Amino acid sequence: MVEITIRKRPHSEAVITQRKFFKKTAKGKVIKVLRERYLRDDVGCGIRGCSLCIDTPNASSQLLPTSGDVTHPQFPNGHFLIPDTNVFLSQMDLVESPLFNPPLILLQTVIEEVRHRSLPLYNRLKALMNMDEKKIWIFYNEYRSETAIIREDGETPNDRNDRGIRRATKWFTEHFSLAHSPVCGKAQQPPTMVLMTEDVANRDKANLDSITSISVRKYVEGLKDSSQLLDLLAVISEDIEHTKAPSTGRQALYPEYISSSTLLPLIKAGHLHQGHFNANAYNYLEGTVSVSAFDKPVLLIGRENMNRAVSGDIVVVEVFDSSEWRAPGEEVLDMEATLRNDDAEESGDEIEDEAGDDVLKREKQVLQEAKKEKEQPNAKQPTGRVVGIVKRNWRAYVCHLDLSTLPPSVMSGNASSTSLSVIPALATPVSRLLPRIRIRTRQAASLVGQKILVTIDRWDINSRYPEGHFVRALGRAESKEAEQESLLLEYEVPYRPFGKAILDCLPTEGEQWVVPLKPIDGVGEGKVKEAWRDREDLRELIVCSIDPPGCQDIDDALHAKQLPNGNIETGVHIADVSHFVHPDTPMDNEAASRGTTVYLVDKRIDMLPALLGTNLCSLRPYVERLAFSAIWEMTPDAEIVKVRFTKSVIASKAAFTYEEAQIRKDDPHQQDELTQSIRLLNSLAKKLKQKRMDAGALNLASPEVKINLGSAESSDPIDVEQKELRETNSLVEEFMLLANVSVAKQIQQTFPQTAVLRRHLPPPKTNFEKLQDILLKRKGMVLDVSSSGALAASLDKCVDAKEPAFNTLVRIMATRCMLSAEYFCSGSVARDTFGHYGLASPIYTHFTSPIRRYADVLAHRQLSASIGYSPLHGSLHSKSHVERILDIVNRRHRMAQMAGRASVEFYVGLALKGRGEKEKTKQTEEAFVVRTFRNGLGVFVSKLGIEGLIMFKRDTDFDAENYRITVPAKSSGGKGDTSIAVFDKVIVNIEVEKDRSTQRGKVKMTLVHPVDSSEL
Repeated sequence: MVEITIRKRPHSEAVITQRKFFKKTAKGKVIKVLRERYLRDDVGCGIRGCSLCIDTPNASSQLLPTSGDVTHPQFPNGHFLIPDTNVFLSQMDLVESPLFNPPLILLQTVIEEVRHRSLPLYNRLKALMNMDEKKIWIFYNEYRSETAIIREDGETPNDRNDRGIRRATKWFTEHFSLAHSPVCGKAQQPPTMVLMTEDVANRDKANLDSITSISVRKYVEGLKDSSQLLDLLAVISEDIEHTKAPSTGRQALYPEYISSSTLLPLIKAGHLHQGHFNANAYNYLEGTVSVSAFDKPVLLIGRENMNRAVSGDIVVVEVFDSSEWRAPGEEVLDMEATLRNDDAEESGDEIEDEAGDDVLKREKQVLQEAKKEKEQPNAKQPTGRVVGIVKRNWRAYVCHLDLSTLPPSVMSGNASSTSLSVIPALATPVSRLLPRIRIRTRQAASLVGQKILVTIDRWDINSRYPEGHFVRALGRAESKEAEQESLLLEYEVPYRPFGKAILDCLPTEGEQWVVPLKPIDGVGEGKVKEAWRDREDLRELIVCSIDPPGCQDIDDALHAKQLPNGNIETGVHIADVSHFVHPDTPMDNEAASRGTTVYLVDKRIDMLPALLGTNLCSLRPYVERLAFSAIWEMTPDAEIVKVRFTKSVIASKAAFTYEEAQIRKDDPHQQDELTQSIRLLNSLAKKLKQKRMDAGALNLASPEVKINLGSAESSDPIDVEQKELRETNSLVEEFMLLANVSVAKQIQQTFPQTAVLRRHLPPPKTNFEKLQDILLKRKGMVLDVSSSGALAASLDKCVDAKEPAFNTLVRIMATRCMLSAEYFCSGSVARDTFGHYGLASPIYTHFTSPIRRYADVLAHRQLSASIGYSPLHGSLHSKSHVERILDIVNRRHRMAQMAGRASVEFYVGLALKGRGEKEKTKQTEEAFVVRTFRNGLGVFVSKLGIEGLIMFKRDTDFDAENYRITVPAKSSGGKGDTSIAVFDKVIVNIEVEKDRSTQRGKVKMTLVHPVDSSEL
């Protein structure tokens, strides 16, 4: 029998083992929190073969090598690195690099401080700790008796943590010296314990305490791959050489930010306002911030007023007096054209640089000209300036090097003269919403023509551009692989392979997993009994699925049958993903992080491993699958008599495409049970849709095209065509909507505080003002936006008998005036804001696609608990937890939509380029004018589902009030004045050229009729 010794802690130790702090509750009450920590002397150092430490079971593969790293010239006897917190806060790109692989001792103090300072960096640190290729040992210094410390009187938390890190480093040095005691009287030289820190004060204190310390830059300079690793270093004020002249006598370009402590009370008092900064895609000198105090966004005009804000930042703005309010500019202002030939080296020193001075003069002139323009009174909106930053949205951006900013030696390909020298350059982001980023790199010659990843580090008040550093190269611009990866990175789509811990959550049977045989008389054990527990056997039902062509992740199926009483039973059967994905497992956490499956033209980035998404959960035909079913009894007029929810086992009888189901439904010779079921579903779907429309639901539109690929292997696009919508599309949509509404009612009734719901808020009426004005002036049509029903009726009347596509165009433009739908926690918002404006439904959720949407997985768990099938996991009883998860899911959902659209745009460009090369002729298409500028037109090509910008170099007469431009006779070849206005049909020439910003093929449009814009 194992002997257990119980030791009582002396009272004198309470000071170091107890942690006391004060905490303010949500209601403002201050409470004292006392936490006990148990100190021990057996926390291992993590170094293989240490004679002083007790072997840790199952940790042999994680132990660090005995001599550490012996390749660094400064530490010939070997060394171990102990990084402090600032290394991970400022140099995470370096630490993540596969070229940087010294043995790291990661202290508990550092991990906790990173978590407290930056959650995104903490998540990256956790991923780093799990990388098999990295040599990392986590040392719990706060629980080892010799390294645990307490905060002293007057000591800041940061100073306390720095002292704790130095204490742990010194302990490691002493510990390893004892472990390397003399052998036969001969002294052994132990490896060096090196404290890596960016803090000069911390290094000075370490040196006074005989601790070896080093800065990140000094350490990296001694590594074999230093030329590549030095490019990864973030720009910080202490170590890195500045890329601009000394600041003596320099004039600031931007005002300083107000301190955070001053901002908060001013925001609460209503003197300042907080919101997200949105850059203008058409004019780089304008941006907006939406704030709750005003119906229209606050307009920021000019660099000084935008004050170093980057799109997505949460900023604080000061609103100017109403006498200074303005309308947005009516001219396309391209950063590339205005800042052409800007100098990367001198761009931080505008006052002493003639070229920089010229740029500022040009920008000032443009703003002054815009100020003179005649403005419509109703177009004015609040103006202001950024006075502070609440939260930066800085991340890694996909860019390319601006070739005009590189020295001739690089452009000539003379790599030998530039390979080791630091070259200043401007990196141009793919997104036109972002400023150019100034970097310094030793790899400029090899990065020409490459897509690269660049991170912003800082933006000083006397620098026109933010400063950043190179992270890594993605590949040759325009190559399909580099373009796809850059697209995923630009929209922050997680695309890493699923790790071992996640795959270990899958059924051990793998592809051979099947629904177990049904127990006879309920007799069964283990997995068999659990799989069939409280499930209805619906395998005999005539169930089928209807999906787009090539769909592999089939998550919904339907059935309908006539009942003896004259009513109809209908059912929506959804893949029972929650049977396989259990709460708080690695697979569940990964799905929550990914939020959604992302669909690109030629690939799919799955939320769940393919074994589940395309096999075990996919409701394939002719195989038994676990499902979660919603079953209604309905009258022939689609009135719901009752609804029930049940876990089930189904066996789909067929998997149709929309076209196949449509053909089968329309074929009078088909009278089998399955076809009759589709017809029943279709008749009910029509009535359900009519009820929605009568209630005020909107029938909106978005440009959707179908890319025809040559083959699955090559994925080369061969053509583009508009998607054809059939009755069967609407059939599936109506029953998915019905299921979502029914489930929403059920889970909200059961869990009123934490139900996972989805809402679509009514848009502010000001969003429609411009569209209303355009329709009235150009077509004499009135758009009533007083309610969703009024808007739906108005849109139905926006018809041009001569132009069938006009109504669709208006619906697309109306859709862009809407707010985005969002997931929310039912206890977090007022009950009267639950509604879905577009669907005219008082309550809504997502239940029908758990394979590809994490919100649906949560709804499944809540529905399962509501019917008593399984208890609800504790996390879904926590309102704060649900809110946090849904914030992530909302963001992932938005980014996935944008990534999908960008993928379509890229492939449309490839298809058009291929078509042009094949036909050797210019491609012309009809287009609608959707926007007019002083120097151009925005057009929409409905056939291709793309928009384009046509620029005029010569002056035109611009009538902003009537949304019209007039090309004078002298500019139009003497044909007389030509007027072009919004909604006019024009003919455009379409070609593909390399875009300077994205370095990828971009669709370029020029006007062919009624005038040739190439002459303008």
